[in-house]
Amino acid sequence: MSERESIILPVSSPTNAQLKPSLSVNDTPLRRFFVLATLRLLPRILPRHGPVLMLSKDLCIKVGTLKQPAEAATMQFIAKHTSIPVPKVHCAFERKGYKYILMERVHGHILRDDWLERSIESKEKILAQIKNMVEQMRRIPPPPGQGISNVAGGPLFDGRLSGGSYHGPFDTVQDFHRHLREGYDGGKEDAPDANRLVEWHNQSCGKPVFTHGDLSTMNIIARGDEVVGIIDWETAGWWPEYWEYTSAWHVNPYNEFWREEVDKFLEPKVEELDMERVRRKFFGDF
Repeated sequence: MSERESIILPVSSPTNAQLKPSLSVNDTPLRRFFVLATLRLLPRILPRHGPVLMLSKDLCIKVGTLKQPAEAATMQFIAKHTSIPVPKVHCAFERKGYKYILMERVHGHILRDDWLERSIESKEKILAQIKNMVEQMRRIPPPPGQGISNVAGGPLFDGRLSGGSYHGPFDTVQDFHRHLREGYDGGKEDAPDANRLVEWHNQSCGKPVFTHGDLSTMNIIARGDEVVGIIDWETAGWWPEYWEYTSAWHVNPYNEFWREEVDKFLEPKVEELDMERVRRKFFGDF
């Protein structure tokens, strides 16, 4: 579970309509009443795990502001079009500026807890599974004319980028790149690296691919040597095809060891990583 959250709150060829899901999931009056009543009556009794309230051994509720409105829809989308293990969403709705997700409770340990103690064989098994899951996401075809957006065609959420937490949507990868550069189009003689970044950004970067956006050890749950859950889909959406790699490589201080593993489940993007370093130098994150 991502540590950024602090508020109590987890292949077929789809058609264009299937690739634009609703942000609400199974939003019936009875389910809505159950979620709201539980949060009103039992929040101090039930255990919490970070931002998630544990209802039972099988259910949990995640509640937060609407900063991640497409997370539940994304989990349903992934469950429908891949075999990636994601928490089953039973209900998701918005009310008075908050997003509520009633979902399956996944049992296991995040990789950060025991990765350094695992055997080489155990690590290889897990990394092979993660690689397969990424490949499944890459096989999801983007809708015709797809730009850079969340699963429903709306803004992407990523609090790690400068300029706020919401970004886009953007019609093209190049539009997204210009946003990352804060509109800078080159020309400064004393900034050759920034000008090189502009030239690289303006090249054809291919079609967007579906991306988790935060494949850190805090968002991968394993039970034994089996990956049983990929969680925190708040940053997921249609991103440039290199984004998964550069995002996974730029780890937080608690995940420095994960950098050594990224090339084992994602195709290395050496030039793209270099360009992302340049972007961060001149235009920063956070």
